[in-house]
Amino acid sequence: MKKIFILTGEASGDKLASKVISELNKLNSNIEYLSVGGENLKKIGIKSIYDLKEITYLGFTNVILNIFKIKKKINETVKAIEDFKPDILFTVDSPDFTLRVAENVKKNNPQIKTVHYVAPQVWIWREGRVKKIKKFIDHILLLFDFEKSYFKKENMSHEFVGHPLLESSMESAIDINQILEKNKAIISIFPGSRKSEIDVLTPIILNFIKLMNEKYNDFTFVFHSTKEFSDFLQSCIKKNNLNNCEVISDTKIKNHILKKSIFAVSKSGTVSLEICQEKIPSIILYKIGFINFMIVKMLIKTKFANIINIAAKEEVIPELLQSKCNSENIFKTVSHYLDNPKKMDELVLKTQLILNNFKTNNSPSALAAKALIKKL
Repeated sequence: MKKIFILTGEASGDKLASKVISELNKLNSNIEYLSVGGENLKKIGIKSIYDLKEITYLGFTNVILNIFKIKKKINETVKAIEDFKPDILFTVDSPDFTLRVAENVKKNNPQIKTVHYVAPQVWIWREGRVKKIKKFIDHILLLFDFEKSYFKKENMSHEFVGHPLLESSMESAIDINQILEKNKAIISIFPGSRKSEIDVLTPIILNFIKLMNEKYNDFTFVFHSTKEFSDFLQSCIKKNNLNNCEVISDTKIKNHILKKSIFAVSKSGTVSLEICQEKIPSIILYKIGFINFMIVKMLIKTKFANIINIAAKEEVIPELLQSKCNSENIFKTVSHYLDNPKKMDELVLKTQLILNNFKTNNSPSALAAKALIKKL
């Protein structure tokens, strides 16, 4: 029996990996799996060697403070992979963790084939990284067509498969009226999937909701959460006496709520593509500590945080970053769009034009699964 070890570093990677493995099981059900994964891989029956939250560190200073813990966790993961003796090490996103593990595994076990999914964002920073990862990654699967040129230049084995979060899915209908108050429009809130993100953004977002409630009385704000942070978010909402907020952690319910939303306020990240895919107008938030920000500012070479804006080379989706990320600015921006429906339509239209360049004719997850089969 062939073996694949799946290595993710955060919730979004876990979701991507689960889609690919679900497709892979259709092609070959006789594969043994082990992983570092989360809720989504667990749902399809794949065991994780430890809880994913143990490695979801965010930011340069946090990494520095936890450097010995991270090194220990890398060594632990390498040993588990070597003990499992997989035919393929399938690493997904989170390059600062997954690629360090892959490098160590490949050094000691050159016979293990390494396939990485979601290229490090060399178009944002650290372009020379391709030369390094070429030494220990056998094949890389790309989400965006424009990335091909960076890997072609270094003659690294690569393949454009597209973004799995943009593929359509057939899901059974869910009556969200059983969950949320009827006759109220939904604004979806995505505060992040890491504790450090949620700690920073949640107070800002709650103050934004208070400002919204002073002007409007016909909205329900739904926080899209992981199970890990659901209770924390609910306690924050309760402390702020907000009666028109809900926290949802079930993936299927979250998907249906997003489809029914009229607007979304989201932390910068992969989820922005899902929002755009559902044709929901949105804005992007992000805020990190001052030291982290100064380090990023020195290294980064793009002026935008969101992939839609980076691809468009202009701010299509409004970005409120760092000092601009405050409750007053969020309120002004969101209310501006809500009070001008034509502006919302224009925003959605522009994002769809960009999204079309990210799509492939076939299912991205199926293409990624076929790429793995070829390496078995």
